[in-house]
Amino acid sequence: MQPESSIPFRLHETIDRELESGERIRWMEMPTPRYFTGASTGAFLFAIPWTGFAVFWTAWAAWGTSQVEGGPGLFSLFPLFGVPFILIGVGMLSAPLWAYRKARRTVYIITDRRAVSIEGGRSTTIRSYTPRMLQDVHRRENRDGSGDVIIARRAWCDSDSDRQSAEQGFLRVRNAMEVEHMLMELAGRSD
Repeated sequence: MQPESSIPFRLHETIDRELESGERIRWMEMPTPRYFTGASTGAFLFAIPWTGFAVFWTAWAAWGTSQVEGGPGLFSLFPLFGVPFILIGVGMLSAPLWAYRKARRTVYIITDRRAVSIEGGRSTTIRSYTPRMLQDVHRRENRDGSGDVIIARRAWCDSDSDRQSAEQGFLRVRNAMEVEHMLMELAGRSD
């Protein structure tokens, strides 16, 4: 378990507001912060050619419009169409930074009554899992014992009616097996 002193004060305030009267914390930890997670790595790798092409296209368009005879005209604004694509690329290139920041604003808690995930930031997302919701807990473990403890899968359809899903739970915890056992013990209390 991570020392409480390493958890930012703002998260402590949120935790205090979230706990019910008499509810005791059994375990609390922040995810291991990493720049390159699965999602941020994919966005970063995609952003390299995207941004490269956007910069190349914008520079080529700027060079081409500078060669037009007759001075600047409406055509000289053409390279500005590449600027939004460059900004999108920069945003995707910074995905690892955002993943790291998100981990530094997240805390996972197991109490004597439920499991709670708190993700801070501009707004706070709190997911509370009662013992009845912990029936399909499983873990994905690394060689060092760290890993993800999956509690639920969220599924949705995107605008093209393609099914998408995301795993929810306690991601990048230091001792995944211990956390899984604690959640299974809590799940046993729903009987």
